[in-house]
Amino acid sequence: MILPTLEEYSCWINLPVLDKVPFSGLEETPKHSTIAATLHLETDEVKTHLITRGKFLGFSTDFLYERTTFFDKMGVAYAFNSILALLVYGLVLFPSLDNFVDIKAIQIFLSRNPVPTLLGDTYLSIHRRTQAGRGTILCCAQLLYRWITSHLPRTPRFTTNPENLLCCGKFANVPLLGMEGGISYNPTLARHQFGYPMEGKPLSIYLENVYYLNADDSTGMREHVVRAWHTIRRRDKDQLGKKTGAIHQSYTQWVIDRAVQIGMPYKISRLLSAITPAPPLPMTFDTEKEYQERLTEAEREIHRWKREYQKKDQDYETVMGLLEQEAYDSR
Repeated sequence: MILPTLEEYSCWINLPVLDKVPFSGLEETPKHSTIAATLHLETDEVKTHLITRGKFLGFSTDFLYERTTFFDKMGVAYAFNSILALLVYGLVLFPSLDNFVDIKAIQIFLSRNPVPTLLGDTYLSIHRRTQAGRGTILCCAQLLYRWITSHLPRTPRFTTNPENLLCCGKFANVPLLGMEGGISYNPTLARHQFGYPMEGKPLSIYLENVYYLNADDSTGMREHVVRAWHTIRRRDKDQLGKKTGAIHQSYTQWVIDRAVQIGMPYKISRLLSAITPAPPLPMTFDTEKEYQERLTEAEREIHRWKREYQKKDQDYETVMGLLEQEAYDSR
């Protein structure tokens, strides 16, 4: 079992998970002067161009493009990079409307703590799509794609984890705050990804279920989660134990049973005590011609996905370069 983690997302975008409450949607709208200072604009410019489109407050990309062009011509690199980084936040990491950067993306940009929100959006989007049985995963697709390919054979894997965020407040796991709601993230299930042994079935207390949408949160769960983020607990590599990578059979059995329970396809050699049926026999072919045709088709599919990966990888490197430059300029 593998799952996207805070540490991996932090590694991919080269920004730390800060010891503070991430964006929750309960914050006050930032002052014009605060936005202006961060973007190196005049306060009057912000007042004029911070507009409402539908139910969203924010900047049009036309205004932001015009400002980046101006600062580029003037050679003001720090201002150019700040606005370009905001465009990345608003159009790539946290998109809402076409050609528009809304106030939520601006608030996350000002917080300099986007990683928990990115991971929360990923889990919320996958969960909602799974519930519906169809639909589009609405999160930063480039980042999720990068995570998936990092776990494919012969690709670089995430290995650096000086500290792992373990839990928040009274929760035994990490309740994530996404743009549209909240969902639980269970670091205990990621131990093997970081090289630590999985010694048995995880205790249910570490798998506490949290899921809500902001629009339907009648129990005030969002406020509970925000309070929890005021107390963050981490474990360093000494506390996590020795890296052995061992997986005990009881854990593997739990994964198989859990996959069957929720209806996930899970191809694995059947254990004696497993409740899953034995895997089907490999597909056979009637003629050599049919085999060659299927082989050619498979090779075309591999090349197509390879080209797609290279394109996405280039897009990712461009975005990460902009974020790194912004982080450097803000020091």
